Amino acid sequence: MIWKGLCVLFLLPLLPSSSQRGVEPYDLMYDSGIEAYYRNDYQKVVDFMENAISSYTTLRQTKITCRLDCRDKYPVELQPRDWDVSFFSAMLARAACVNRCEESILGAVSRHRVSEDIKSEFYRRVPYNFLQRAYFKLNQLDKAAEAAHTFFMANPEHMEMQQNLEDYHKNSDVHLVDRERLIHMEDYHAGVKLYDAEQYELAIHRLEDALQGYYRADVECRAMCLGPHKFDEYEHVKYSATLYEAIADHYIQILACEHECVRELATRPGRLSPIENFLPLHYDFLQFSYYRVGDIIKALECAKSYLLFHPGDTDVSENVSFYESLLPEHVRPEDIKPRKEAAQFVKHHIFESEIIQAAAAGLGFSYDEPEFWVTGGDRQDENSVPPVANDELTGVTGLLSGKKAVQKIDRELREGGPLIYPDVKLVYNSAHLNGTQRVQLDNVISDEECRELQKLANIITIAGDGYRGKTSPHTPNEKFQGATVLKALQLGYEGHVPMKSARLFYDVSEKARSIVQSYFMLNTTLFFSYTHLVCRTALQGQQDNRNDLSHPIHADNCLLDPEANECWKEAPAYTFRDYSALLYLNGDFDGGEFVFTEMDAKTVTASIKPRCGRLVGFSSGGENPHGVKAVTRGQRCAVALWFTLDPMNRELERLQADEVIRALDQESQGGGLSEDLNINPRDEL
Repeated sequence: MIWKGLCVLFLLPLLPSSSQRGVEPYDLMYDSGIEAYYRNDYQKVVDFMENAISSYTTLRQTKITCRLDCRDKYPVELQPRDWDVSFFSAMLARAACVNRCEESILGAVSRHRVSEDIKSEFYRRVPYNFLQRAYFKLNQLDKAAEAAHTFFMANPEHMEMQQNLEDYHKNSDVHLVDRERLIHMEDYHAGVKLYDAEQYELAIHRLEDALQGYYRADVECRAMCLGPHKFDEYEHVKYSATLYEAIADHYIQILACEHECVRELATRPGRLSPIENFLPLHYDFLQFSYYRVGDIIKALECAKSYLLFHPGDTDVSENVSFYESLLPEHVRPEDIKPRKEAAQFVKHHIFESEIIQAAAAGLGFSYDEPEFWVTGGDRQDENSVPPVANDELTGVTGLLSGKKAVQKIDRELREGGPLIYPDVKLVYNSAHLNGTQRVQLDNVISDEECRELQKLANIITIAGDGYRGKTSPHTPNEKFQGATVLKALQLGYEGHVPMKSARLFYDVSEKARSIVQSYFMLNTTLFFSYTHLVCRTALQGQQDNRNDLSHPIHADNCLLDPEANECWKEAPAYTFRDYSALLYLNGDFDGGEFVFTEMDAKTVTASIKPRCGRLVGFSSGGENPHGVKAVTRGQRCAVALWFTLDPMNRELERLQADEVIRALDQESQGGGLSEDLNINPRDEL
């Protein structure tokens, strides 16, 4: 058997290919669609984006099918004597099988390696944003509404898309379908609605479908974990590992990924936190539904299945005793077992956890097992039978995701300190702006300084600066440009712009920092975290009936989760940022209002129209969600500033800029400019 497997391994690559070119890479079609969008060629936008979405779906399904089929085709049959040869022959055969399978459908696999940025945009369903706009331009309103709905389901904080959908509803009675819907999630929610309506027969059918769909989705999720994984250690030239170390490194990444499928399958698109207690809830709703339709045996099966996840649950344990008392005399309670698939799932999940924990101890890495089955979710106490008097929900012990909610500000909140500079005028404080740690100030800089900085911006700013070169990081209907202080000083030193203008950028940002620190009466130094001169320009021909935002609602130091009404302080958020400020340079444009909202990312609590010299300052946490309304005409420029109270997280470019300024000051005093200035400009941190 061993040598047969090896022969298959070497013979597979010699078989003729059934497809020379295969599927077109979805990232290339996506880029072509964006280019067509900027040319206002909306039919091409539709063609490219629809093909990109189709290719993306085909790629994922091909990987799942090939990996599962090849796993089944070449099982691991370990021999006690030659286990290593047996194991690796199966692995090598699977590898060749997967490559052959994928290439027969996709073409060369190397053509489908896609950047993390593009993967993220498809995960966030960004192509559907382009599609809804293109379909609208082509007057295909039903398809536009469907694309808008699909995008909105993964971006529920996008309040302008919600307005689009309301407008589409007024003009069409079409039933909107989420084109990327998760079948198991859809069945689950439909089942719960039927359960709430006391239509228990129908609820059972949908919840049973949801369970089957969940376990199918779990298999697919695990198959997707079998792809490549990146290890930081491999970036080092000196990294070396034995065969077993390399296998262990890779396998533990795969195992952890598979273990986390519980969280992924319970998370709706666009949400940060999963539905708590998601899989056990299926059995909880089913046990009560079966009881209400008179099927005591199945009710008992489901109740015992729920207890596999929560062995100490008092309510369901009482339900079990109650169901057992209703069994016919010829049926023994001990003969009614939990569902087989539930028992196997829980057993495997526990085994995975034990392996990961053992690996963490043996290989020297840390792993905190999340609370996967917390009981503070949608389960209601009326699922107990007979009904219990206590309607309180079981206390929440934590979130399934293991994410940490934003912490309360660990300092005394104060405001109203001196504004330092005589011309600066206080317009609104936190009370007027309906929030906490907010301020609006005017006359921070003069009209002449605004004009000089805006002129500087139009010379030195680069499209996509600070956002990995993305021309439109927040909306495809505007061009985004930016530049850092150090970039400005370097260009001034090289003679490309007046040094006076570059120096003004530095001085103005320092002035804003001093004002914010003083007004909020901070008893420690406020350090720069990032400084950015930014302009947003409305693109001509793309502003008709526009309802998207220039910058979506967000918080600056945590990940905003509107549905959970939380803000999670974890990467990729800049968790070290403490205060933020925006100093506006002009107001001669349409739209572009700065808005504060509630945690729901929809309810606007304050709106501020930019103008020259106006500054908005605020604390950076979840207490201050904010965004920018669409710029529909002209150019909006500002100095964007983020600050930290932690000197370990201060901006490195700012330290270099400080050195340049000190050297310039020495030169102005007759000391000459130092030859060893270490100017190393970076477009982003």
